[in-house]
Amino acid sequence: MGRKNRQQSFNQCTIVDTAAKGKSVAKTAEGIPIFLNEGVPGDIVDITTFRKRKGYYEGKITHYHHYSEDRTDAVCTHFGLCGGCKWQHMQYTAQLKFKEKEVSENLVRLGKVTPEKTLPIMACTQPYFYRNKMEFSFSSNRWLTQAEIEKNDTIDKTALGFHKPGMWDKIIDIEKCHLQADPSNELRNAIKAFARENALPFYHPKLQTGQLRTLMIRTSSTGQIMVLLQVSYTDDAFWQLMEHIKTNFPSVTSLLYVVNTKVNDTLYDQEVLCYAGEDHIVEKMENLHFKIGAKTFYQTNSEQAHLLYQCAREFAQLKPDDIVYDLYTGIGTIAQFMAGKAKKVIGVDVVPDSIKAASENAQANKIDNVAFEVGDMKDVFNQAFIERHGKADVVVTDPPREGMHKKVVEQLIQLRPKRMVYVSCNSATQARDLQLLAPYYKVVTSRAVDMFPQTHHVENVVLLEQHSS
Repeated sequence: MGRKNRQQSFNQCTIVDTAAKGKSVAKTAEGIPIFLNEGVPGDIVDITTFRKRKGYYEGKITHYHHYSEDRTDAVCTHFGLCGGCKWQHMQYTAQLKFKEKEVSENLVRLGKVTPEKTLPIMACTQPYFYRNKMEFSFSSNRWLTQAEIEKNDTIDKTALGFHKPGMWDKIIDIEKCHLQADPSNELRNAIKAFARENALPFYHPKLQTGQLRTLMIRTSSTGQIMVLLQVSYTDDAFWQLMEHIKTNFPSVTSLLYVVNTKVNDTLYDQEVLCYAGEDHIVEKMENLHFKIGAKTFYQTNSEQAHLLYQCAREFAQLKPDDIVYDLYTGIGTIAQFMAGKAKKVIGVDVVPDSIKAASENAQANKIDNVAFEVGDMKDVFNQAFIERHGKADVVVTDPPREGMHKKVVEQLIQLRPKRMVYVSCNSATQARDLQLLAPYYKVVTSRAVDMFPQTHHVENVVLLEQHSS
């Protein structure tokens, strides 16, 4: 007996909202949500569903009856394929509106907290070509269109680009990406062309064969450029490629490589080797300079990072005698950004290389009222830590997407600083943590900062103060 056809059709549906992971949502006449790709609120569409879940459908748009006023033409020829800019078809003013709405709904619905004041979202003046770091993958078995599949034997199957969503082993070959400024596209295409012309083997993730694995390009506001190639092995052809980059792109100030024989492409347990130039680039923010290595975390939008840190510093309302804790400090950017207005700032992070870089950057910046410790936050942030450094008046926390560990929240409740500034790249987990803090702290001010135009991602900064006794 054949499998039951689960497809259903719904006609003349209005897309009413955005949803998680960059999707849009329409509703059936009965109010059941249908999650879609590439829709914009205000579109009126026909839909065919391909999956039924408990309480919702997943579907695809088959026909447009009316286009939303918030819709615009996507500028990238790869839109809808690589999945990197899922909101490129939405006017930027509308993107900002829906980002603010998501943050507000997460705080109120998930966190059960309502800020006393919500400031307008900080928009990005450069909605394209804003990223300072991009990572691309090589493949000898790229994703193919149906037309390419039909002439399978006559096409080049190599690629240098992004993973096809939902297909870990398929790479979409990218000609022009609109996220990183030149010479990013020129560099990537030149490396790809040289590799093809000289028959350097592109990696095959399933077979784990081939030489060229990944390419990382980092830029900085000081004009410096880092290029890092990750390969399975080196040989004469590879050294010729590196020399080709060095000779033809003198603007590259840091040319690096990694020999990786593992199954995965993670860099953090690999030795980074320098072929030419320095082993780092330098980022500048106000009067501070930060060395950025291959493994260093730094906000990927330099211009907006400055606004984000300005917002956090303003919320902190620092006094000259304040002791500040900077949790999840990374390379100490926020700690050093705030040090000039405080008595002392102590930064903590789990990554040893980040703490080493933080200390070196502070020394180079001639900041002597900061200190850094390395360790897992839930373990190192304890009573002994407080006794070593003194009780914090202000705590700044900027955790990863999963938010703060419950033990960290519990320690903050025990510490009970006067103010906390919570910077988050995921307002859902931020809301969860705020709910845990709600019996002790009120959310005074909230402000979203758009770090990632053309995507659904958004940062949010909140100021917490103790409830009046």
